[in-house]
Amino acid sequence: MPELLPFVIDPTGADRHAEYRALRARGPATPVDILGLRAWAVTDPTVLRTLLTSPDVSKDGRAHYPAFQETAGTWPLALWILVENMFTAYGADHRRLRRMISPAFSARRIAELKPIVRSIVTGLVDDLAALPAGQVVDLRERLALPLPIAVIGHLMGVPEDQRDGFRQIVDRVFDSTLTPEQAQANTVRLYEHIDQLIATKRADPGDDLTSFLIAARDEESDGSGFTGQELRDTLGLMINAGYETTVNVVDQAVFAMLTSPEQLRLVRTGEAAWEDVVEETLRHEPAVKYLPLRFAVTDLRLPDGQVISAGEPILAAYGAANRHPEWHGPDADAFDVTRRVKDHLAFGYGVHFCLGAPLARLEVAEALRQLFERFPAMSLAVPAAELRPLPTLISNGHRELPVRLRAAG
Repeated sequence: MPELLPFVIDPTGADRHAEYRALRARGPATPVDILGLRAWAVTDPTVLRTLLTSPDVSKDGRAHYPAFQETAGTWPLALWILVENMFTAYGADHRRLRRMISPAFSARRIAELKPIVRSIVTGLVDDLAALPAGQVVDLRERLALPLPIAVIGHLMGVPEDQRDGFRQIVDRVFDSTLTPEQAQANTVRLYEHIDQLIATKRADPGDDLTSFLIAARDEESDGSGFTGQELRDTLGLMINAGYETTVNVVDQAVFAMLTSPEQLRLVRTGEAAWEDVVEETLRHEPAVKYLPLRFAVTDLRLPDGQVISAGEPILAAYGAANRHPEWHGPDADAFDVTRRVKDHLAFGYGVHFCLGAPLARLEVAEALRQLFERFPAMSLAVPAAELRPLPTLISNGHRELPVRLRAAG
């Protein structure tokens, strides 16, 4: 059987669903080109879950990717493999870093955040209600974006005058249309803002995660704490992940409800809950389409006989896996809040499963509940086909989400 030429992943994300189908048609895993880097995209959910839980798959490019140095200097998404935090850690290092952050996302801590999330959503929805009736509003800009920024800002203790700067930088971290030079310049800005946050919290610590992590860095002398770079990159990870992904889930969930009136009816009649909407959105349109990168520690033989050689990069194709017909049946492309099997990979799987998943679910469900209670006759202000996707192969959202607000039909 001749070797397949790498499938070129579209950096603009123009037609993700066609891309998912094309990738799945090439088998459970297939060679792809991501901005000039060759990797294996894994779309079969069973194979992907096996790889995500295997000790023979690593996220540490420094240790397990022979082309790391070359890639780090030229690849537009180099930051995704360069950072030194639990996102790229492997084995004992990953366990050490994750253990230090886990308490911030305990069930008790999430319960404490519920009234704060509710209050933030109420304020944002009140602002929308104060606008003239029937006005067209970009809900991504007025709700999906400010909600997670405010929540992660509260959790991390980011001063309000620093939050907008982080937002602009994070948007570009996920933008896969930047040149290497533009991406490097954005990385410099990111670290400038992180260093400013560290300086602010060292001078005036508070009851927040940043102050806690700084104390852990400064007080631990036995090697169990953070290095200086791990502290910077851990703060970057918390802000990046806590903001961008939740924005997209709110965006896609609102879009799904406004384009699926029967599904919205099921929620309003009590036949489904907003939490069901959140889970089906995470399956149907996960916030992250593809997540770079993992690396084979040893040769990995796949069920179809293909071999991912040691050192080769692996791309988790979450969007394609979530819609795989062998997992969710022939109607896997349909949005169905009553779907019996609600499993998905939107938050990853295995040891790298997203710590912030409960908080993200809380934010999205609360936003949907209050928004649709206040504006039961809300509608899209443009045809759905006219909405533009974000220019990225990573994030899964719209550039804008214009709606017409109506409090009653």
